[in-house]
Amino acid sequence: MRQMQEIAHVDVNCFYASAERAFDPSLEGKPLIVLSNNDGCAVTRSPEAKALGIGIGEPWFKIAPRAKEWGLIAKSSNYELYGDISARVMELLGRYSAWVEVYSIDEAFLGVKGSPESLLQLGKTIKAATARHVGVPVCVGIARTKTLAKLANKWAKHNLAFGGVCRWDSVPAAQREALMARLSVVEIWGIAGRLTKRLNAMGIQSILDLSRADPVRIRDKFSVVVMRTVLELRGTPCIPMEEERVGRDQLIFSRSFSTAVTTAADLRQVLSVYGQMASARLAKHHLQAKILTAFAGTSHYNPKDTSYPSVCVRLPAPTADPVLLTRAAHALLPSIQEGVKYARAGIMVTDLRPSGNQKPLEIFENAHEERGIGSLLEDIARRYGRGSIGLGHAGIRGGPSWTMKRDMQSPRYTTH
Repeated sequence: MRQMQEIAHVDVNCFYASAERAFDPSLEGKPLIVLSNNDGCAVTRSPEAKALGIGIGEPWFKIAPRAKEWGLIAKSSNYELYGDISARVMELLGRYSAWVEVYSIDEAFLGVKGSPESLLQLGKTIKAATARHVGVPVCVGIARTKTLAKLANKWAKHNLAFGGVCRWDSVPAAQREALMARLSVVEIWGIAGRLTKRLNAMGIQSILDLSRADPVRIRDKFSVVVMRTVLELRGTPCIPMEEERVGRDQLIFSRSFSTAVTTAADLRQVLSVYGQMASARLAKHHLQAKILTAFAGTSHYNPKDTSYPSVCVRLPAPTADPVLLTRAAHALLPSIQEGVKYARAGIMVTDLRPSGNQKPLEIFENAHEERGIGSLLEDIARRYGRGSIGLGHAGIRGGPSWTMKRDMQSPRYTTH
């Protein structure tokens, strides 16, 4: 029997909404949206909510007055729950493949092998297993290339005849071509709006047009990346699996405030909390930072106040020490204007290096790091909660007024 080496693309349907429904069955069949940070706008909509005409990114304050009339349910973002559900999905997918490339929080590519019939059955098995063991619905697209697998997944999601699983080559060629002719080139993975306009100017309107374009001409006019897309649409694998990166280039901690911060004292607390968070994240990935950048900013919708201070601090030596990182972040405070309504602040650590590779000279040794203060704080916070311990101005409990607003958050069913 002929064995095929192909790629499966698995995507959770309306991920945030599905994660909410997994633990609250009463939400099934009802219009449901999940809101962005500070309950700002709709970032996920269930099919029932889409049917009401609610657009992605639509502000909650505009939707709220009619929510009761529509029977619409809104939930604050529950990132702890979504992260855990995502990890469970990815672990489950790993049981069905020799390799899994996690592409985002709700989708992944898998390497699969088998006969055409067995590959189609594998897709159905994955769909059923994810629904049974994790409680979220997925669609599966299977093809010879990543680009076609993504396209097959999209087809499976919007065509009920597939039952949520589509193997590209199992569909008659005439039907595949008809689909590609109907879809605009902007629908294909990796083709953005600006690039679409340039392709349209060349007479390339549909995905089928792009698949029939001369790859060399596309490379000369655009890039090797777009040429690879053309070849992938023809069934030639050109986008390999991405190995998991061991290192990171930077870590950023930045949030919009639910209530504007107007004093340097409050911003000192913000930066202290973020400095401690950066330390914990660096320790988790066994990294140290050599440069810290702290910044703050007013809202773009506030014409009265305009202030965007920032400061870049080069640390004496690579470190993940929460005390040193917090002190460095506080270098921003002299630039803060009292009374100005700051809507956002953050810190970024860069020039990251693996920790423990080289012992520093004695004059650069840090007592806090030698005693493992950073990892100790993280262990306590993980066991007793994020508000249980902190250094200096980050030693808060109960949450200050500027912390992210999540008034409609569901319980952290699996992580608390």
